Amino acid sequence: MNWTTTTPIPDEFIKGAIELERTAQGTLPHRLPAAARAQANNDPQLLMAESQPSGVRIAFRTSATELELETVRSRATYLGAPARPDGIIELVVNGVVLGSSTTSGGNTTTIDMATGATSLDTGTPCISRFSPLPDGIKNVELWLPHNETTELIALRANAPVEVAPPSRLPVWLHHGSSISHGSNATRPTGTWPAVAARQGGVELVNLGFGGSALLDPFTARTMRNTPADVISIKIGINLVNLDLMRLRAFGPAVHGFLDTIRDGHPNTPLLVISPIHCAIHEDTPGPGAFDMEALAAGRMRFIATGDPAETSAGKLTLRVIRGELERIVRERSAGDGNLYHLDGQELYGVADAVRLPLSDALHPDAATHQLMGERFAQLAFSAGAPLAHREASNG
Repeated sequence: MNWTTTTPIPDEFIKGAIELERTAQGTLPHRLPAAARAQANNDPQLLMAESQPSGVRIAFRTSATELELETVRSRATYLGAPARPDGIIELVVNGVVLGSSTTSGGNTTTIDMATGATSLDTGTPCISRFSPLPDGIKNVELWLPHNETTELIALRANAPVEVAPPSRLPVWLHHGSSISHGSNATRPTGTWPAVAARQGGVELVNLGFGGSALLDPFTARTMRNTPADVISIKIGINLVNLDLMRLRAFGPAVHGFLDTIRDGHPNTPLLVISPIHCAIHEDTPGPGAFDMEALAAGRMRFIATGDPAETSAGKLTLRVIRGELERIVRERSAGDGNLYHLDGQELYGVADAVRLPLSDALHPDAATHQLMGERFAQLAFSAGAPLAHREASNG
């Protein structure tokens, strides 16, 4: 094959990332800037999550009918737990998903949950091939794995590639937990924010961080500094399952997070989403934990270990958080006409849990991600909805 090789991949090709790190081999997309990462107390969970490129894609224009993308993935597994499926890179041509490629090789860190010990296995780069593509000039996106850190090495094509024309779609900036990150979704365009963005006609910047939607000030500052036409935050589950704060701290922390976003986006439509239904934490505080009996049987499952009686002393549950978020938004919206609230149970509620139970008691599966994305597109982006297209603000 007579390839045209693009290495390093131009920064202008990479969409949905907050910052790009130049490495010895290529480019590593980040979803938090270096200044924010430096304030994370070297938290391995957050540093892993922000480097996993959920919603990040390589976008370009070409007449090529054959493509190759060379990457090096990094992933983590837990000793004794079922291995997570390999990542997926998806091919989207003129807005239509036309193919996918499974990742392989790369670096795997195995974590012993009992001792905290880790071991590292290194492997070869992954070559993802896509052929044949439709003839003629076309807009191409390669959506990167939502659940694997992915270093970009080279893009090869059998015709020249160029920067895609500027998108006219509004930019949607979203922050949330592992559910927004895409945990248990099976492909990058199948996470609920990706489904919602594609159906709602917006450009996604996904700041969903597994285990790390914790009202961190550096995340709020990142959102403040990121251009966006519409914004949403989905808060609650991580605060409960980490048992991170009490009710007294929660309200001011939410206010501070919203104040910081408003410093950079004073008039941008901003939607606050409360947690989806999760039976184990509805009325039982955290901390959450692995269900060791399930792990022994080869299944990943979570449990809540708190005492429901402790809610009277300020421990948080999902029901408590929903009430507080509704109150905070109601009171603030009296002076902020572009601030809105959405009960997360409208995305996934009690009845849905009967039909589509959370497979690990915490995260939605692929079908539920699809359902949530479709519902959010209707509730947030349809005509008259809080994030419906209007004059772009980018403020």
